[in-house]
Amino acid sequence: MPGGRLTQQERQEIAVGLADGLAYAEIARRLERPTSTITREVMRNGGPTAYRADLAHRATEHRAHRRRQAAPRDPKRAPEAHGRDAEAVREYEELFTTVLIGSGMPKMMSRVMACLTLTDSGSLTASELVERLQVSPPSISKAIAYLESQGFVRRERDERRRDRYIVDDDIWYQSMMASARSTAHVVEIARQGVGVLGPDTAAAARLENVARFLDFVNESLVRAANQAREVLYTKAGTTPDNSGPVSTE
Repeated sequence: MPGGRLTQQERQEIAVGLADGLAYAEIARRLERPTSTITREVMRNGGPTAYRADLAHRATEHRAHRRRQAAPRDPKRAPEAHGRDAEAVREYEELFTTVLIGSGMPKMMSRVMACLTLTDSGSLTASELVERLQVSPPSISKAIAYLESQGFVRRERDERRRDRYIVDDDIWYQSMMASARSTAHVVEIARQGVGVLGPDTAAAARLENVARFLDFVNESLVRAANQAREVLYTKAGTTPDNSGPVSTE
């Protein structure tokens, strides 16, 4: 299996594969590369609909040049826990970040979310985030404000009275509920529009169809999230019993 960075020829083959509608796994198999390599390459260079081999190659060379010019990391920095490969962890964090960006989350918010998610404690202070991500405090503050508004993180005061920003087992459920509440508000406003525009008009009919569609999807999403919530508290390798009511204790 080839190692090292992707070549320009491989990037051209990725572009062809995407144009042909191939899945990342199939492109990876043809290139004898890990699927994660292809996913990261595509997501960090415009996504499946905007990927261009020439631009991706130039962007990668530019990033490599910037890394070579960057100051070396602190040699006293603690080694990765549990014997993890530090470079593999760094690459995975980058992959996770690019996938979050591809899902629609802004870049800095994605970096903070990935950083928090991949810590064993699931919590960091603002100063720790600044140090880890090498960005300014205002950037962290703005990112945290966004993530809190979307239900992705919560904050607690520690024993030193510092705010700690936390992602825990329930955070994805809470974020989904926040999204559901936002969608429910869109449904409510759409139905108000029906009354304003008149029930017999084309515009009102359009709004009513939008409201019915979003309402149906939203109810289904909330129902599925409540049924599956127990998965967030189940150890890997076991299957939660969803035959009865979901426990919230």
